[in-house]
Amino acid sequence: MVTSMQSERVMSSSKMYIAGAIMAFFLAKFFILVFMFGEDIVRFFVGVYSKLTGSSDTFLPSRRKFVSTIALGLAAIPFTSLLVGMVRGKYNYKVLKYALEFDDLPEAFDGFTITQISDVHSGSFDNPGKVSYGIDLINEQKSDVIMFTGDLVNNKSEEMLPWKSLFSKLEAKEGVFSVLGNHDYGDYVQWESEEAKAKNLSDLKNLQSEMGWKLLLNENRTLTRGGETIKLVGVENWGAGGFKKAGDLAKACHGVAKDDFTILMSHDPSHWKEQVKNDDEKNIHLTLSGHTHGMQFGIEIPGWFKWSPVKYRYENWAGIYEEFGRYINVNRGFGFIGYPGRVGIWPEVSVITLKKRRNTA
Repeated sequence: MVTSMQSERVMSSSKMYIAGAIMAFFLAKFFILVFMFGEDIVRFFVGVYSKLTGSSDTFLPSRRKFVSTIALGLAAIPFTSLLVGMVRGKYNYKVLKYALEFDDLPEAFDGFTITQISDVHSGSFDNPGKVSYGIDLINEQKSDVIMFTGDLVNNKSEEMLPWKSLFSKLEAKEGVFSVLGNHDYGDYVQWESEEAKAKNLSDLKNLQSEMGWKLLLNENRTLTRGGETIKLVGVENWGAGGFKKAGDLAKACHGVAKDDFTILMSHDPSHWKEQVKNDDEKNIHLTLSGHTHGMQFGIEIPGWFKWSPVKYRYENWAGIYEEFGRYINVNRGFGFIGYPGRVGIWPEVSVITLKKRRNTA
């Protein structure tokens, strides 16, 4: 999915809608072709059998009308879903709530709440009223802290300017913290010079400061409550494969002790898989990521079943995962990019409550 600076990776809003409509058409056509090809295979073997046994002079039996009707009916499902997803799905915000228990959570932080959002992709927005509703929904959670885990824009800092006042309204007792995602660096668009690209990144950082957000660039902060503390660590983007690896976990954790209760903000969940969950030198209790969007397409029945094609690329692609007593939440994203909609995997506001595990023995 990575391209060079010499090619535009992200389409304009109008081109995204055209691409979405084309995608719906060709996906429907693909379903029809697969279904009909399957029938052709059956017809071929039936014809061969009939010819060999002399039960028919016709090599291939004619298509059955009901099969064609079923094929059209099945093809209508993805076609309609993708079109509806462009109209209604992209702003169908959902609040997903989780409670996570830890043995070593400081007592003063029992019940501490985190609202996480990710992947705003402001360059794709086209409805101020719907985005404003999403902002209000975040604030309604009244969490102790808000954490944004990267990809504020598609390509350029200027994409965020029309939405700056709305996102400046985000508020929480401990403030709003943020990190950078792979799209925030401007790597997927052509620049007239390296200086212009560097200025774009600088402008994006300054913009977050102007909104009252605390951007963490391979660094950490201490949150204090009732005389006890937890550590919040934020890294720049680190992604497996060809994605940018600006994240420096060692630098970000400077001054963080192994017995500190630690929360990490890292945009790409592959960072957790590759470097975090197995790190014996650091004890990172909870990682917050985004990046995958759940591919903006899939099937999900909360608490029972979830599937998206992106699962074949990312082991951790949506929701809470736990290994070795360490957790990650992969937020499904607040915005959208590429396909201008969502089907089955809705834009998400995550609310995580930290709980002190009680010994019931």
